Amino acid sequence: MIQVHDSLEVGLSALNIGSDAAARKKLRQYLALIAKWNKVHNLTAIRDPDRMLPEHLLDSLSILPHVHPSRILDVGSGAGLPGIPLAIVQPSWDVTLLDSSHKRCVFLRQATIELGLANVDVVCQRIEEHRPARPFDTVVSRAFAETQHFARLAISQIADGGLLVAMKGLHPHEEIAQLPPQVALRDVVRIEVPGLGAQRHLVIMTKA
Repeated sequence: MIQVHDSLEVGLSALNIGSDAAARKKLRQYLALIAKWNKVHNLTAIRDPDRMLPEHLLDSLSILPHVHPSRILDVGSGAGLPGIPLAIVQPSWDVTLLDSSHKRCVFLRQATIELGLANVDVVCQRIEEHRPARPFDTVVSRAFAETQHFARLAISQIADGGLLVAMKGLHPHEEIAQLPPQVALRDVVRIEVPGLGAQRHLVIMTKA
């Protein structure tokens, strides 16, 4: 298993995220699963376990204060980021991981089984085809598309008062300027991710 005990504790503390020992164990197991599957399936370009902790895990968890519970849709989930870390630290939330790649969905399903995440559902589908039984409180995207494209596709998936949350690096001024008329910008928040020497921003949107 990847030895990230101390760094994980420090990172969670810096983010003011409380978690029990079982959740912390699952977070470490999750990183180990990514590293194991990455050798064959190329889930992520980051292969150094020391970099996976801040760039994947802590980056995903940094959005926690800005997410409306408790029905979450992670669009273009990839290796399960940010959906799986959120589901681990918030077991009362219902998290749907949406990805169109069969290869990635196989990993996501296996990860949810091995980690015992009963609150996670994996849907192998494009967002254009996704028809949820109920709308979501938050729809989040970490590496899916440009902000305006994500917003246009995902706006129909949120409940009234729900949020679209786009995870970005640099402030995406040009993308925000191109938001469709049915989407309203609520805020752009700069996020500090422990151990990550790079800018991170959240673009938070809702229905116009």
